[in-house]
Amino acid sequence: MKLYHALQSQGFGTRKNCVARVRAGEVAVNGVACDNPEAQVDPAQLELTLDGVTWPYREKVYVLMHKPAGYECSHHPSHHSSVFALLPPPLVQRGVQCVGRLDQDSTGLLLFSDDGQFNHRMISPKKGVAKVYRAVCADPVSDAMLVALRTGVQLNDEPAPIAALACERIDAYTLRLTLAEGKYHQVRRMIAAIGNRVEALHREAIGNYVLPATLPPGAWRWLEDDDLKQLEQSPKNRS
Repeated sequence: MKLYHALQSQGFGTRKNCVARVRAGEVAVNGVACDNPEAQVDPAQLELTLDGVTWPYREKVYVLMHKPAGYECSHHPSHHSSVFALLPPPLVQRGVQCVGRLDQDSTGLLLFSDDGQFNHRMISPKKGVAKVYRAVCADPVSDAMLVALRTGVQLNDEPAPIAALACERIDAYTLRLTLAEGKYHQVRRMIAAIGNRVEALHREAIGNYVLPATLPPGAWRWLEDDDLKQLEQSPKNRS
C-alpha cells in the first residue's frame, strides 16, 4: 500500500492533501520521517505519526465514548452540540457512525464504527445484544412497578407488550434495566408506562462490556478484539 493511500484511508484528507503533507515532511512511518508519498508501507503493525500524534493503522474503526449529557448523536444536531465534535477529525472524516443512539440528556457507553456489519449486529433486535441501563426515577419504585417491567408493558405503536430481560432496584429511586431491543426512547417510555418518570439515564454496559470507570465523560478509546467479543456476550449480573 502506498503511504498517501494509507493516510487517506485513515481519514487524513483527500489524496492531494495527503500527498502534500508527506512531501512537507509532516508524516512519520513507524517513528521514521518519510517524505515520499509513493513509499510502500505494510498495514500490519503500521503506525502513522502526524502533528505529534501516533495513529495505529486500522482497517475498520471500533471506538467507545463516555457520552456526556447535552450532546446529540447526530452529524446535524438541532439544539445541542454533536457527539462527533468530541471525536478526533480523522475518525469523523473516515465516516464512523453512532452504533445505536443515546438522547441528548442521557449519558454512558456509546459505540462508533465504520463497519456496517458490526453496527447491524449491535442494534438489530434479531441479534438480541443486551444493553444495560441505570435509570433514576422521579418517584420511588414499587414492587408492582418491578413486576410490570419484568412481565411486559404496552407502549404506544407497539403490537405487543415489551419486557425487560432483567430489572432490579438499586435503591428506592434507581433501577437497573437490561433490554434486548433499542427502540426509540425505550427506557423512558417503559418507565412512563408504569406510572413513573426518568430523571437521569445512563447506559453502563452492552453485552458483557462495561463502560470503564476510568474513562471520563466526553473521552473516547479504541476497542480491541477482546472488547469486541465481550460486547456480544450475555451480560453478567452486576447486582
